[in-house]
Amino acid sequence: MTTNPGSTVRVYLVDDHGMTRAGIRTLVNQLPGFEVVGDHGDAREAIDRIAKLQPDVVLMDITMPGLSGIDAISQVRAVHPGVRILMLSHHEGERFVEQSLQQGADGYLSKDSEPEELGLAMKAVMRDRAYLSPKVARGIVDGARHPEQDERAASRIASLTPREREVFQLLAVGLSNKEVARKLDLSVGTAKKHRENLQRKLDCHSAAELARLAIREGLVEE
Repeated sequence: MTTNPGSTVRVYLVDDHGMTRAGIRTLVNQLPGFEVVGDHGDAREAIDRIAKLQPDVVLMDITMPGLSGIDAISQVRAVHPGVRILMLSHHEGERFVEQSLQQGADGYLSKDSEPEELGLAMKAVMRDRAYLSPKVARGIVDGARHPEQDERAASRIASLTPREREVFQLLAVGLSNKEVARKLDLSVGTAKKHRENLQRKLDCHSAAELARLAIREGLVEE
């Protein structure tokens, strides 16, 4: 996607922390040629708004309740195929970057980056260039040097289907089978079956174990 010379790049923010969204909104609106057209703290709600607003760039957090930024990428692509998606996260490890790019993100920026880097990253993805912040690149190098770390947990998470990942996150934040079913428009029986499959695949046999794994993987916060 390209924009006409002199046109404003329209940006949408997805982050569950209101103060963070306010800060990023101010920062983006101060950049020449960029404008925030909307924001939301819930990834599911944000997808509906992105479909209506059709922004040029989506800035997406990863760790959010209900649906992680990584799992939201494909759903954003489904409603707005041409959008540029730039992940903004405190997670700088190889696994998060790899999963984000595999799902279709155009870039990955650490929240610990200098403010000026946000403008550079958005300009890069608007020019069809992938962007990784230096802090993130260092994390990838470290991961390549120590590939054995967290390999078992990573393989278990990678085995989940997109629907199972959604159910996993909802169970991890304490929702019951009935609540998961209502949230995802499933039957209670189907939600229960997903839970059983998750416990088997992830070798987690209680809600507490599911929550601990989700926190360790950065899918939900402590």
